[in-house]
Amino acid sequence: MDKPTAEADGSHDIYFGPDTPGKADDTNWLRTLPGKGYFVIVRLYGPGQAFFDQTWKPGDLQPIG
Repeated sequence: MDKPTAEADGSHDIYFGPDTPGKADDTNWLRTLPGKGYFVIVRLYGPGQAFFDQTWKPGDLQPIG
């Protein structure tokens, strides 16, 4: 998943689950295995100064619908 589709506001909704969320474009869906856990890691390439001076951090995962 190296090029997720952006939402109209520039954000990215990433879907985790065993079944597709039913969108026409499943590029933002990561399949999980039923009954198994998963671990989310965020990797940043070329982060800005806000990352280094710790004035920015990624938000927590939030359920969508």
